[in-house]
Amino acid sequence: ALLHELSLGPKRRSSAEDEMKRRLKALAELGGSGSGAGGGGGSRPKMQRAAAGPIFAAETRAAEASRPIEARLVAVALGSQPAVVKMASYGAGARVGAMLNYVSRGGELAVENENGERINSREDLARLRGDWNHLFQNRAESRDIGSFTAEIATAAVSSDEAMHELVRNSLTSAFGDRRYAYAVTRQADGALTVQGVVVLRSGQGERLTGDDKAASIIQARYDASAAAQGVAARFSFPGYGNGVEYGASRLRSLVERHDGNVRDDRGQVLGDGKHAGDLVQKEWRGDLHSRKGRDVMHLIMSARAGTNVEAFEKAARDFLAEQFAGHRYVFGMHDPANDPKEEGEGGKRPHVHAHAIVTMRSESGDRIETTPQVFREWRATMAQMARAHGIAMEMTDRREFASPPAFTRNQVRPVSREGRTEHVGTSEAAQGRYDAKRGGRRSLAKAERSREYAIKATQSWQKIALASGDRRVVAYAEQLRDHLTASLSVGQAEASVNVVREDFGSKFRANMVTFQKVVLEGQEMRETTRAEFEAYEKKVETALFRLERSVGPDERDDFDEVASVAREHVNGRRELMELYELKGRAQAEQGVFDKAVARHGERAVRDGDEILAEYDAASHSLERATTRFSNEHSRSDLSDHERATIRADYLAESNRYDAVLQRYARAALDGNTYLYEQSRGEEGLLEALKEEAQHRASQRAIDMYDPIRNLPARQHDEQTVRVGEELFARIDAARIAVHRLYEPENRDSPSRSSHLVETEADRDARIAELNEAEVRHTNLLREAARAALDGNGYIRDMATIRHDLNNEIHMESRRRAEAEQGRGENVRVTSGPSEPGSRVARLNEEYRSDPAQQHIPRLEELEREELERRERDRDDRDR
Repeated sequence: ALLHELSLGPKRRSSAEDEMKRRLKALAELGGSGSGAGGGGGSRPKMQRAAAGPIFAAETRAAEASRPIEARLVAVALGSQPAVVKMASYGAGARVGAMLNYVSRGGELAVENENGERINSREDLARLRGDWNHLFQNRAESRDIGSFTAEIATAAVSSDEAMHELVRNSLTSAFGDRRYAYAVTRQADGALTVQGVVVLRSGQGERLTGDDKAASIIQARYDASAAAQGVAARFSFPGYGNGVEYGASRLRSLVERHDGNVRDDRGQVLGDGKHAGDLVQKEWRGDLHSRKGRDVMHLIMSARAGTNVEAFEKAARDFLAEQFAGHRYVFGMHDPANDPKEEGEGGKRPHVHAHAIVTMRSESGDRIETTPQVFREWRATMAQMARAHGIAMEMTDRREFASPPAFTRNQVRPVSREGRTEHVGTSEAAQGRYDAKRGGRRSLAKAERSREYAIKATQSWQKIALASGDRRVVAYAEQLRDHLTASLSVGQAEASVNVVREDFGSKFRANMVTFQKVVLEGQEMRETTRAEFEAYEKKVETALFRLERSVGPDERDDFDEVASVAREHVNGRRELMELYELKGRAQAEQGVFDKAVARHGERAVRDGDEILAEYDAASHSLERATTRFSNEHSRSDLSDHERATIRADYLAESNRYDAVLQRYARAALDGNTYLYEQSRGEEGLLEALKEEAQHRASQRAIDMYDPIRNLPARQHDEQTVRVGEELFARIDAARIAVHRLYEPENRDSPSRSSHLVETEADRDARIAELNEAEVRHTNLLREAARAALDGNGYIRDMATIRHDLNNEIHMESRRRAEAEQGRGENVRVTSGPSEPGSRVARLNEEYRSDPAQQHIPRLEELEREELERRERDRDDRDR
């Protein structure tokens, strides 16, 4: 991934880059397990090295405890499902039995309580009402809608309109200013039977009870009215109910029974269920002043079809335990495979979901708050628990996707339960909201805070598009970025008009229009250079300064909030600019990776980076363990056991560090030329190479400083040894020259007189000499490597302790194998396929299967040949 590539870069990074890496390191718990593999970010590696993979490969670096917006959005782009936790309804204590009956499907499904106990019988469910009773307020629901019947004895009327006029006059005389709707049935004797529904609360706040007592009150009022003088009528209330949903249901039923011949108190005809629903939803709702007892709440947690049911049940259990500790609750799973309720009756929904009934009050007296922020917290917790059980799930916010708002159960009613439940809106506005949601229509919230959040989400999608190497993620992120950008542009034009309209006379408000344009310029998030960003930042600060001068005493709080939001937006743009810069550097890192692969082979680079990463981790772990040992081991307040633990940790990390160094040195000396080259400038790695080389030299009785003890010098003929020693002397002289020119005695030396300080001309001359000396040293190493591969066994033996020569021998072996492969390819083109047993074919096959490491078998083959030659020579001497 981008951050991984950057972490492999130079030692020194600016603080801005470090902060950017820290914040973007969490880009994605990418799709798969969802539980978040990988830990937090470690320190930067100590050496520059090539990247170990593609530039924008995804990584799982996010911490479970904190889910940055980028991490959530990347996971969604890769297929994570949104967390769905819905508040279905509240209920008074009296409704607990009905709610438990629904969750348990009439006792056919087992439910589980907060203690993990399974409840399987209806009798146990019935006892819960008593167990929870001390937590209930037992506040009764308001009686909002009453069903009424009126029997009107009347003389003949001239027309239907006259009949309806008579009925409305009678009902209004009884109900006063209450809203109602009715249907009339003419009896054989001329009497009229009127059935209808009425809002029980009057405009003055008087609420009827909808029972016999209310009927007597209404009857008395009618009898005392002028309407009763000519027409007798008797009133009764068969029933009553709570809320818009009850009223709409009763009125639709009335419409259906009377084939649309229903009218309201204003004479409007309600010809179908839609008109009936609109009347209750739009016109009566405000008159109801409805209230419900809130002793329990009905919560629904759901997941996509195909989600593992057992894992989701565990996640729901953990969510409820985490979020509602101290409350009493039960929950039950509605799995389509085990739901006893048939699909046509509303059961066997295709998606897995869980229902929970939770007491609003806890045992300690705390009540559950239900605010948008609390609902967001619930979704975040549910997503975390789901990931912990292997379900890829994220908390989402509709403002991050320009999604339309959800519809509520009061705005729609179900019309089909086959498959996914289909609804129709209870009003025209509700139908539009339903269509927008089901159709996935893009919609941006108009509140200022929501616009600010949408801007932040747009920036996050842009960061993801830049930092991800997955084509699906990039395409998804760019699509969402464009949707949000377009929606913001449209909304900004509307907002500017609204600002002027709201307070045209305020200089501060008028200046806000100009200021908004300055802050939001370049909303298309084009690539910005550092110079362009700094100019933009200065422009915003200037605009803020000018805006502040127009602020009145009553507008100071508004200005402070605007300034905070504006600077947050600027900071987001700064992050994008820095990300563009990092992207450019990462692309340069890709060039380093490609060059390293071309020089050393891909396997050598990847294996080398793996070892170097282990070295970095072990180094930092040892550093921490050493610091802890130094600071805490001698503390007098520690027990012997604690001291032993600190010491054991230190020794374990020390051993781990030594083991990694040994692995590095062996791999480098065994032919990983990429690893060997990374040791330059790293004291620890150079020391490890030296120790491993001396260990190998001791095993072969090699001592370049004491010819008497130098076994190879005695094993090879004088001419071979002389050629080797001459080459070694020239190599050592060239190396000393390089060192002298690279670190001249007079450079940065305060002890030297001022006339010896290196001038620019002297420096240029020295650099030119240094380049020549480095070329001479490299050529001599290559000459010695070629001599070793061409049969000079003394040079090959002495390379054991000369690890720079050892590395060059491996490099030369690789070059020869590549050249031989090229010749083999030419032979194959002109002469057809090589014979399977031919040496060229074998080398070609080795190289294709392992291009980076194919020179190692060749070196081993040379070593075996040399050992066999020595054994033959020794046998000849013995004879």
